[in-house]
Amino acid sequence: MSDRQLLVGPFNRVEGDLEIRLDVTDGRVSEARANSPLFRGFEMMLQGKAPSDALTLTPRICGICSISQSAAAALALADAGGVTMPPQGRLAAAILHGVENLCDHISHFALFFMPDFARPVYAGRTWHDRAVARYTAQQGSAVRPLIEARAQLFHIVGLLGGKWPHTLAIQPGGVTRAPDARDRIRIQTTLRAARRVLERELFGGSLEAFAALGSVSGYEGWAGGDVALFSEISADLGLDGIGVGPKRYLSCGAYPLAEGRVTGAGVWEDGSVSAFDPGEIVEDVSHAWMLGEAAHPAQGATLPDEDMAEPSYSWCKAPRLGGRTVEVGALARQVLDGHPLALALAGEGSVRARIAGRLLEIARTVLWLEDWAAALDPGAVFMDPAPALREGSGVGLVEAARGALGHWITVEKGRITRYQIVAPTTWNFSPRDAGGVPGPVEAALVGAPVGEGETTPVMVQHVVRSFDPCMVCTVH
Repeated sequence: MSDRQLLVGPFNRVEGDLEIRLDVTDGRVSEARANSPLFRGFEMMLQGKAPSDALTLTPRICGICSISQSAAAALALADAGGVTMPPQGRLAAAILHGVENLCDHISHFALFFMPDFARPVYAGRTWHDRAVARYTAQQGSAVRPLIEARAQLFHIVGLLGGKWPHTLAIQPGGVTRAPDARDRIRIQTTLRAARRVLERELFGGSLEAFAALGSVSGYEGWAGGDVALFSEISADLGLDGIGVGPKRYLSCGAYPLAEGRVTGAGVWEDGSVSAFDPGEIVEDVSHAWMLGEAAHPAQGATLPDEDMAEPSYSWCKAPRLGGRTVEVGALARQVLDGHPLALALAGEGSVRARIAGRLLEIARTVLWLEDWAAALDPGAVFMDPAPALREGSGVGLVEAARGALGHWITVEKGRITRYQIVAPTTWNFSPRDAGGVPGPVEAALVGAPVGEGETTPVMVQHVVRSFDPCMVCTVH
């Protein structure tokens, strides 16, 4: 029996609409239900459209991870049509995607997550004045240089993709623009400038040194930049023990290059890794405002229940892998890639672990982008035109900033007959399934402290933001 119930939401600094109903017992969350209250219906819009329309419509699911949607759609169409991107096309697509993911991580840390620690509720803490000075919204001394660096990084997308968001540059057969030698130099120059800002403001040291950290003690001993500030905050607030998820991580592998995906794919649990089988995905709709039965995305449908009947409480479906919940995101990617620091944090599965995983990925992504830019060959082929798709089915799996993203398409007589998407926040913010098992964030919120009189508990916000939700993708 709960002492009280709270409805928390809408959340500020969260992409899209989110409400969370909390049962609070003895000053802690005893049960949570996450509701995605805005239905959008992109999967329904795509039915009956020409296959190529997926490249135009799906990026508009989201304004901050549109390249992720574009890449997944292009791979799904390529799979359905038996088309292969040329190696340099894959490389250019990886640069486009990597820049977007990097920029998402910078935005999350500087604009969405750290400003919570500048709140008056933490006045008097030894670190609070520094958090206020660095991350007060629109005023903090760290915010402007980091966001300016992010803006400069997007110039790379302009060079390769024409615009951001909603570029059409990534196609089933490659990318639409072949960069020349001058473009390569400009990309490298932009990356060097971004590196200087990140090393000065965020890391207080070299990216290589941070990426080489192999233990929690090494991470805690990092003394530079705002990484050290966050580490101090984490220790003071106990963020290493708050927001513990399922500690079961999924990644489909990021950035499919000609020689294979840059990061490893699989499922990690209790120190062991098993292969990721997309055929084991089932979208449960028992607690979603959806009609129909649980199904694999390739056979699934989006049929909204306009009556919004109980026991359902969200427009979000509940994807499960082999009947189990999984957490996706930067930490999951780094765990499945076998990075020693991520593996050391995997069993912790906390707010701190997710943010540390994201910081680790910022450092590693810059290093990857530098290598990819150097490998661009202006004299190579970047696009093999793909014939119009008349019949076929395919899947496109990519890693968005927030985790594993999948598009499933079926085409008959030149028209899309089925299109289903499982987005990262669909995994992380899913409602309960038919067995009553809560989704990852619902489980992670259990145990979060709620102060007397708090109506929007600050620790609940830390947990939610550590997952970096994108609710507009969730309810595509």
